[in-house]
Amino acid sequence: QVQLVESGGGLVQAGGSLRLSCAASGRTLSGRTLAAHAMGWFRQAPGKERELVARIRWANGETYYGDSVKGRFTISRANAARYNVFLQMNSLKPEDTAVYYCAAHQIGASEYNLWGQGTQVTVSS
Repeated sequence: QVQLVESGGGLVQAGGSLRLSCAASGRTLSGRTLAAHAMGWFRQAPGKERELVARIRWANGETYYGDSVKGRFTISRANAARYNVFLQMNSLKPEDTAVYYCAAHQIGASEYNLWGQGTQVTVSS
């Protein structure tokens, strides 16, 4: 079974930084590893809808950021075979508090269809 595993969440004061990491592990029953068009970071705060924070297209590295994080967050990748993806979060604000999820838009799917377990990010004022 292919899984996404996140790490790096925690508690930080406003203005601080955190770096989230995500990596794919495992194989399908047919022996395939993950194959994805794009990897993304989403977040969901209590009482709010899940929102796309940033994503990176795997073929060319093209990135996208939500308006609320532009200029503060950076998505990057490494180890193409393991779909390692990172989210560097700087100048954190209390409104960035949420559970952050790594997700994969797998080849053949119409949307992000593989999700990590989530990691809590809490920014204190």
